[in-house]
This record gives sequence, structure tokens and C-alpha cells, in this order.
Amino acid sequence: MDSLIVAVVYLVKTLFNLYLLAVLLRFLLQIARADFYNPLSQAIVKITDPALKPLRRFIPGIGGIDLASLTLALLVQVAGICLIYLLLGQSVPNFLLVLAWSFVGLMALVLNIYFFAMIILIILSWVAPNSNNPGAILIHQLTEPVMRPARNLIPPIGGLDLSPIFIFIAINLIEMLVIDQLAASLRIPRQLIFGL
Repeated sequence: MDSLIVAVVYLVKTLFNLYLLAVLLRFLLQIARADFYNPLSQAIVKITDPALKPLRRFIPGIGGIDLASLTLALLVQVAGICLIYLLLGQSVPNFLLVLAWSFVGLMALVLNIYFFAMIILIILSWVAPNSNNPGAILIHQLTEPVMRPARNLIPPIGGLDLSPIFIFIAINLIEMLVIDQLAASLRIPRQLIFGL
């Protein structure tokens, strides 16, 4: 394969990944009811608004869930997969198959977002426990809806919060029992799907 094509595919994957991450973060922050006026939230809104505003005319939100953001994430994933196939000189697979691959990739990316957000939250609790940094506040707001039920099941023991351990176990179980099984049954080319 030509090194120029490899470089272009890498660049396309990186740009699509970054935009997809921004769209999914916007979706997850809205579900978590994070501070809309946080500077990082505002940056995510500015990045994603040009593509979301037209979609919102046709796709309304339901019960506080922004379906337009979720649809945009799915469309970005599908477009990225199709573009990479075309750049590699291959024919694009069946659209429904690409759509299924995209859905599995989005589920995996959501799990990855929470996994890394939890790691950052744990590190922040050691390094800067009461930080007023906008990033730290946003990560806390993003993870709190996931952490709260785990804390209710396992209260802190001697000031040590063990609930992240159970969140990590749950994430790994979902990856093993759901994501990996779906990826195997759909024969997903992992190197082409964002999030896997």
C-alpha cells in the first residue's frame, strides 16, 4: 500500500475520531446534566453546533435525550468508515452492515470515554482532590451519574471509595460479553471502526 494513502487514511481516521468524540461527549454531558456554561462544554457546543442545528429540525429530543447528537455520531461513524473504504480502493460493504458496525463502535467508544474519565477522576482525587479546574468539574459531572448507583451499593470504607473498581468491572464485562461478541458475529474490521 502506498505510504501516501496510509498517511491520508491515518489523517481521516484521526479527524473523524476527534469529531466523533466531541459529538459523543456532547451527548453524554447532556444526559449527565453537566454545566452548560463550563468553558469546555461551550467549546464542545461550538464544535458540534454547525452539524447539529440542521439535524434538530428533523430529529427532536425525547425525554431529555438529544437524539440529534446520537444520530450525528452514527452518521459521522458511517461516513468515516465509507470514506476509509473508498480511500483504500475497496468497495463499501452493505449499508446495513456498516450501520451495525457503526452502532457497535459507538457503544465501544462510550465505554472507552467512561473508562478513561474514571481513570482521570481517580488520578485527580489523588493529585488535586478539590480542584476548581473546568476540566475536573466536567469529568466529575460526567461520571457522577455512573458513580452514584455504585456508591449506593458500596459505600466508602474508611474514607476510601471502592466504587470505581466495580465500574471498571462492569465496563470490562460489557466489553467482553456484548461488544466483543457483536464484533465477532458481525466480522467487524476493528482497525477501521472508531471506538474499537
